[in-house]
Amino acid sequence: MTIAILSLILIGYVLIATEHITHINKATTAVFAAVVGWVLYVCAGTDFVLHIHGDDFANFAGGASQTVELVKQYIASHVFIRYGADLCAIVLYVLATMNIVSVLHSDGCFDFIANAARSHDSRVLLWTLVGFTALISINLDNLTTTVLMLMILRRVVQHQRWRMWIGSAIVIAANCGGATTVIGDLTSLVVWSKGAVTPTDFSAALILPALVATALPTALIARSLPEHIELVRPTANYRGDTARLQVWQRALLLIVGLGGLWFIPTFHRITLLPPFLGALCVLGVLWVLHELMNLRRIRSSQPVDGHDDLQLEATSIQMILYFTGIFLCVALLIETGVMHSISLWCDEWIHNIYIMSVALGAISAVLDNIALVLTGINIYPVADAPSELTAALNPEYAAAFLQNGQYWHLIIYSGCVAGCLLPIGNVAGYTLMKAEDVTILWYARHILPKVLVGWLLGLGVYFLVDFWLR
Repeated sequence: MTIAILSLILIGYVLIATEHITHINKATTAVFAAVVGWVLYVCAGTDFVLHIHGDDFANFAGGASQTVELVKQYIASHVFIRYGADLCAIVLYVLATMNIVSVLHSDGCFDFIANAARSHDSRVLLWTLVGFTALISINLDNLTTTVLMLMILRRVVQHQRWRMWIGSAIVIAANCGGATTVIGDLTSLVVWSKGAVTPTDFSAALILPALVATALPTALIARSLPEHIELVRPTANYRGDTARLQVWQRALLLIVGLGGLWFIPTFHRITLLPPFLGALCVLGVLWVLHELMNLRRIRSSQPVDGHDDLQLEATSIQMILYFTGIFLCVALLIETGVMHSISLWCDEWIHNIYIMSVALGAISAVLDNIALVLTGINIYPVADAPSELTAALNPEYAAAFLQNGQYWHLIIYSGCVAGCLLPIGNVAGYTLMKAEDVTILWYARHILPKVLVGWLLGLGVYFLVDFWLR
């Protein structure tokens, strides 16, 4: 049954990687593979449970005779529920941040970005959009940030040709920026939830490599743009009641919404409660302020919500479904013992975390980086220094898997940055393909070399800093 489950997941990964050819939504593929895989797991549950959880199942049975029904109860209450709880915590966090962005966008809090970027000088325009993208992606997931910035880009730049170039830089900045904090990307959020990293150390380790991986491709893209770019004429769009908010009100909402997300790691450290509770707290405060500032229009029964938030909501929901499917697929690989076999193979034949990260990054250019990074994260557990390092044949290699070890940094960095080598390697890039009709051939010809140079130089920066600190 392990072979059947593994084959199912591999076929699902192939369909996800070829979404641009099959036109089958990757969220559909991921969810279908996860559901069918867990059904197959339950069908052969006795073998898996006895092999992986033998002692724990014996305690659960309490001397009762082993039956299929008892095994199913154990899987539901002891195996699946653990992954379900972890998944729900991450999904709730994303839902909270998605609604934070929706409220801010409907209140026109991001209009200042479009105003700041309205420059005929292509370099000023490019660096302004890239800078704001990187700053926003530090707090928000890459897809939401990219969709938001592409919507702003369409309001500023008139010609599609130049939107393709600038949109590619936005995708790179969103992925690199998200890799610098534990709340900036779904994969880094998973690593943090796993206890593999701490927020301060994670950001300190990856800020310089991510900066290099963002700045270098952006500088190269800037050289491909004309000196002056034709802009879209500004129009006074009706935004309902929220357009009447004053500047200080929008600034306050922006500080509470995005600035409040910076408090989440501190909230978790103080209370030890899941990060999604901190995100919900920020959303609650923001929503109250939103209602108070729009109270007059609410009482007059006139619309208070913007009409152009549907794209943000639709893409975020699809991303949540896709992440749900991939997360459950990875859980299957853990419970069938496949992950353990992969870790043993890597220890024997590779035994170098830099080679592992480069290989993972290269593959993530074709296979969606979320699927690949989640797999890489769960190949190894977080090592325990007293027991595992003492028993390791190579303590220096094993140290990479401790909390805040280099392995966790490199997996996130390579997955996020190298996933931008092709637009099909990340959900933000695929959004760019659909939004601006960017083809894989055009992207590979014009953008891939620039991303490759930035990724490898950033990797070199990480190596030098890590070597110097040690």
